[in-house]
Amino acid sequence: MKIATLFTCLVITFFSFAQKETDQQLAQHYFASGDFEKASMYYEKIVATDPSKFNFNRYYECLLQLKDFKQAEKILKKQININRIDLDYKVQLGKLYEESSQEEKAKKLYEELIDDLTADPGYIINLFTAFRSQNKNELAYKVIDSGRKLLKNSYPLHFQFAEYYGAIGQTEKMLDEYIGLLDFQSSYAESIQNLLIRQYDFSQPDLKEFDYLKSSLLSRIQKNPSEQVYVNMLVWLFIQRKNFDGALLQLQALDKRLEEQGRRVFELGTICIENAAYESARKAFRYVIGIGQSSPYYLKAENALLNTRFLEVTTNRNYSKEEITATIADYKTVLQRVGKRPTSLPLIMELSHIQAFYANQADSAILNLTAVLKTPGLTDMQRAEAKLLLGDIHVLHGDIWEASLLYMQIQNDLKFEPIGQEAKYKNARIFYYDAEFDYAQEQLNILKESTSKLIANDAMQLSIMITDNYGIDSNYQAMSWFAKADLFIEQHNYEAAFVLFDSIINAFPYHSLSDEIYFKKAQAMQQQGKWNEAIDLLTTLLKYHKDDILADDALFQLAEITELQLKDLPKATEIYKTLLFDYKGSLFAEEARKRLRLIRGDQINVTE
Repeated sequence: MKIATLFTCLVITFFSFAQKETDQQLAQHYFASGDFEKASMYYEKIVATDPSKFNFNRYYECLLQLKDFKQAEKILKKQININRIDLDYKVQLGKLYEESSQEEKAKKLYEELIDDLTADPGYIINLFTAFRSQNKNELAYKVIDSGRKLLKNSYPLHFQFAEYYGAIGQTEKMLDEYIGLLDFQSSYAESIQNLLIRQYDFSQPDLKEFDYLKSSLLSRIQKNPSEQVYVNMLVWLFIQRKNFDGALLQLQALDKRLEEQGRRVFELGTICIENAAYESARKAFRYVIGIGQSSPYYLKAENALLNTRFLEVTTNRNYSKEEITATIADYKTVLQRVGKRPTSLPLIMELSHIQAFYANQADSAILNLTAVLKTPGLTDMQRAEAKLLLGDIHVLHGDIWEASLLYMQIQNDLKFEPIGQEAKYKNARIFYYDAEFDYAQEQLNILKESTSKLIANDAMQLSIMITDNYGIDSNYQAMSWFAKADLFIEQHNYEAAFVLFDSIINAFPYHSLSDEIYFKKAQAMQQQGKWNEAIDLLTTLLKYHKDDILADDALFQLAEITELQLKDLPKATEIYKTLLFDYKGSLFAEEARKRLRLIRGDQINVTE
């Protein structure tokens, strides 16, 4: 008997739920198709058991469309009785009176709502929001104007006043409210920054809101030099405009006033590096170094200054022989003072990289790294990092099998670490360079399962390239030439590489390597700092091979060149967005999002 009763209850519950779902679907269908009479019948039934705000508003909208003001008033009053603290319904009732030609009733209701205000910020804000949702800006203003007088200094309603002024187009008053909130509570700075970012693109050169904010903040700094929040806000504003020198001047003044020993200036230097503003970064780090060794940031700034030059050389490839010579001398000066020890390994590796790849001093770089490997106290990871760079330099120098030995040592010592997998990949490339394609494929097939997405992706791309092109011609000549040309690019022998590429095109005019050739030529141009030539090659690749495996690589490189070299941020933004929308599964998607945030200035703050 009990089982039968339980079964009956379950059946009833199931059919009730199914009926409710059907009613909801029919109501939505009729509402969407504009049949408000039928929709209202279903929504009336639904609201009786589920008077949620969504269902009620749909039913109420149906009644308005049908001009059934009497029923609309009835259900609104019922909803008001059920939800006495929800002021939206009371304001809706006032608007209903207006729409049904009962203006006096509406006016009386609105006046009562405003007259009932007390020093309760929650009630004031809710009523303001209710009026704003109905586009009744004048009444919304009366609410917050009365509210500010009632609350006095306990809750000044700056956000609400700013919203109101923004809605009626009084921009300067809106900005005054935002800045005035900093007077009340400095912890609101980040919230204000997020609101401003959503409303304005501060990178635009003629943005009047930028000039007004800058002027207001400078005025407050002059009147209240001890208030850090205004300086921090101004620094943030300068960073949005990429005016890092302006931000630096403000932070230097604050640093001297507060005797912070260069803390914030050093942080700004790191932000400059993230934005590839290397000259400004150098100024920041030199300021910190100028404070002297008493600053806890002295050694960090010294290393960062060298690293800035390293990044500028390796990223921009815009340097003279004299600049390279001076950079190498700076590294040697610091290393002579700090000595060759495990903690100075990053500096030694950066020096060796510059010597080998940019100063034609591979022999010196090899001697440096060979000597540093004998330094006592190195961790296994540090030793592997040094060996990996040493292997790369041996490839550059022409000793590919010496490089292979080093790569194999790393992969044997740290086979389960990302660096071990990277070494295995680079060793597979050695055999690829030597036209040992079958053995290279065996190693690449293993690396496709690498825990490192980057290594797995590189291995897959090289593997697919070999599979797609190896054996297309009977004597494998095109693939052998291509691999040799690829090695020449690694060795900076660009002329020889281009001769081989042209030989492939001439001998095998319809070979499937054409997209790879465009990509490798673009890579060679980038290594030489020939950015416009690289852009032309990448653009051609995307034009003829937009569905091939290299397309997202080419698009990301195109965006990166446009952002970092051409400094065309709007165009770079569009290219990054194209990558995100058209190549959703790309390995570069995450980095593209990060670059977009940096361009917009999101989450870039100098901490208080």
